[in-house]
Amino acid sequence: MAHETIAILMFSTMLLMMITGQRVFGAIGFVAVLAALALWGPGGADMGFSSVMKLMKWTPLLTLPMFIFMGYVMSESRLAEDLYRMFHVWFGPLPGGLAIGTIFLMVMISVMNGLSVAGMAIGATIALPELVRRGYDKVMISGVIQAGSSLGILIPPSVVLVLFSLIARQPVSQLWLAGLMPGLLMASLFVIYVLVRCGLNPMLAPAMSAEERATVTWGERFRLLRAGLLPLAIFAAMMVPFLKGWASLTEASVIGALASVIAAVIKRRFTRAVFETATRNTLAITVMFMLIITAALSFGAVFDGLGAGRAIENFFLKDLGLGPWQVLILMQLSFLVMGMFLDDTAMLVIVAPVYVGLAKALGFDLIWYGILYTITCQIAYLTPPFGYNLFLMRAMAPKDFDLPVIYRSVIPFVGVMALTLILVMIFPQIALWLPQTVLG
Repeated sequence: MAHETIAILMFSTMLLMMITGQRVFGAIGFVAVLAALALWGPGGADMGFSSVMKLMKWTPLLTLPMFIFMGYVMSESRLAEDLYRMFHVWFGPLPGGLAIGTIFLMVMISVMNGLSVAGMAIGATIALPELVRRGYDKVMISGVIQAGSSLGILIPPSVVLVLFSLIARQPVSQLWLAGLMPGLLMASLFVIYVLVRCGLNPMLAPAMSAEERATVTWGERFRLLRAGLLPLAIFAAMMVPFLKGWASLTEASVIGALASVIAAVIKRRFTRAVFETATRNTLAITVMFMLIITAALSFGAVFDGLGAGRAIENFFLKDLGLGPWQVLILMQLSFLVMGMFLDDTAMLVIVAPVYVGLAKALGFDLIWYGILYTITCQIAYLTPPFGYNLFLMRAMAPKDFDLPVIYRSVIPFVGVMALTLILVMIFPQIALWLPQTVLG
């Protein structure tokens, strides 16, 4: 059997197992080990063990539990509630103002956490009940929370960009800075969409009543502004030492986790229950990530051993005779298709090594390409049938937020994300200007 046929058979078997409801790491790891045993005999059984040892040597992975813990401390100690109250007071008078405030809340949560999971948890527990109580349309609520939470994998400190830096061997500081402007651009386009949509149909998102606005004094408004300084202070405490070279990435993540604990202690909200919940959730998500990465490393090793990377490169460049930009567009489209079935971490470890080498051979900047990949992951988070955020929303939202509502809600926001992707592709300086300016 030809190696190309084996590679296609591996990939299709893995997708079939995922469609039937198998866990991501189980499907990937099972196919990897089975293929290794079939191809190389008993020696292939060491593939999983070798992947674990390789994973243990990736010291930047120590940042994963730190960033996750930081986000859960902010969530469980209700510090995010202060932020939401601030945005509610300042943006509530606008049509769709609370939805805009939710997007800004997600931006601030992204600054404190490198994953979309924390944003989804905070959005579902804090923003969603308030939006429902004020008569917001369910489709609008679902779309805003899902799209806003996806910003966590683009705006620093993004865990996905940390993993990409390991795969592409690029400085994570440059990737983080490169993700900031596209992330803020995407958030701004979300806000513009909400303003236009709710301006055309105010019944989708009623503004705060005049009576309620009158009960909020200007003194209280300015007092609430201080709630917005807290996440910025945590972000600065973590990023400044890292960008200045005073602390490594791992050390900076520890500083961020400690800063979030100190903030919760100052607010007198760091209780035993908060610590226990944050620790348990951190452990669960970290283990899930490591299992997926271990399985994906095994799969990628077999895939690469078959020469699949070289075969894909020859197929694009020689067999099809495509130009660099045509190949780049096809790579992004394939990521979108795979994102309907695969976790972003699995995509990153399985396919990205092949595509990173191809992008480098075509002469593209790998920092810029990392941002394109991450935006594509965001879109994949929201695309049916197996978008990650779709099922998180279904699990966390009330029963009347059924799958048809959740699926419909993401359509306009996926369009906004696609527009952001196109803008960053056409104008690379959107991503590259900040790292070039700050780091030279």
